Amino acid sequence: MTVRAPRRLTTATCVVTILLAAACDSPAAWHPFKFFPTLKVLASAPASRNGDIFLTPHGGGYQSGPEIISPTGKVIWFHPLPAGQMAADFRTQTYRGRPVLTWCQFGGHGSALNWTDYIYSDSYHRIAAVRAADGYATDYHEFLITPADTALITATTTATADLSSIGGPAAQTVIQDAVQEIDIRTGQVLFQWNAADHVPYRDSHLPIPESSSTPWDWFHINAAHLDTDGNLLINSRFTWATYKVSRHTGHAIWQLGGKHSSFKLRAAPGQELNSAGAIFAYQHDPEALGHGLYTLFDDEAYLSTALLPHSRAVVIRLDLADRTATLLRSDDQPAGLLSRAQGNAQTTGNGDLFVGWGTLPYVSEFSSSGRLVFNATLPAHVGSYRAYRLPWHPAAS
Repeated sequence: MTVRAPRRLTTATCVVTILLAAACDSPAAWHPFKFFPTLKVLASAPASRNGDIFLTPHGGGYQSGPEIISPTGKVIWFHPLPAGQMAADFRTQTYRGRPVLTWCQFGGHGSALNWTDYIYSDSYHRIAAVRAADGYATDYHEFLITPADTALITATTTATADLSSIGGPAAQTVIQDAVQEIDIRTGQVLFQWNAADHVPYRDSHLPIPESSSTPWDWFHINAAHLDTDGNLLINSRFTWATYKVSRHTGHAIWQLGGKHSSFKLRAAPGQELNSAGAIFAYQHDPEALGHGLYTLFDDEAYLSTALLPHSRAVVIRLDLADRTATLLRSDDQPAGLLSRAQGNAQTTGNGDLFVGWGTLPYVSEFSSSGRLVFNATLPAHVGSYRAYRLPWHPAAS
């Protein structure tokens, strides 16, 4: 049962609704949870029209599910998932000319690869489901509906690779990542890009496991977006690189970051490269703004490794003529913290940068000049893979 209201719903009303719903569902699906998490607003400038906040909270003992929260912290809509299930990448998109809600959902049947992408109407009814094909499993990192009403998704499988040339086993189990473009109506794969076909294993910054049977997540794809010319932006967390890929041939047009960057990396006055001399590391969510400008969420950390003392959102200018990439701006995590996984940076309708801090329980918004105009926190130990601020006008009930 979904908790919702035509526009605004108080927390008290939501709790009562969920309690009533619990009587109708399996007790095992409800009892262990503290219901849905809410946002505590820490700082807020005068209200903008950038919309509501879209989250997929997980952790902290709370019910998991897609959630819409107002900029004042009021829960507008929450879709609780059964125990053992979770959601990712919840946002508004357009499908067949209509506004829709989309997210990726883990099915909870014992397989870590059992994910499905869902499309819901503006009246909160499911209208489509998308899954990877051709022997791949759906991966939760991306579900993007293109202007042609196809779906760009990330997908994964396992394989065996000979890593003896880089000092590894001759038969190492590896995780193989792909991008698939899917016809939403038929499920047909229209385009597929496989990381191992285009990127050498030696480009990974992730150590090879001690056991050859332990899957090596050497690439770790976490985004598949469209550049302004319609080609792909594919992001790899563990090669520290974003690849612009031809949507027709699959070949790389350029590589930003990593061991074989197409660009010389530099920082504008007042900006800082990390300890490896790079603009970003362990990053997520490359977004094209046009005119050679790109944003990324820069984690700068993984497990015990950190290349900067805090995570940040960065704005980068690419000069294709002289092959330089310049860090123009960085918006630091307001509490000076490191997010060691997940995160995104979304440019809003008025040019602000809305940042979800991944495994950290924060969302923030910065003006185009870098001023912090909004900051809020989820309960302790609650994170959200991505966070968006988007206009949403559901159909009347």
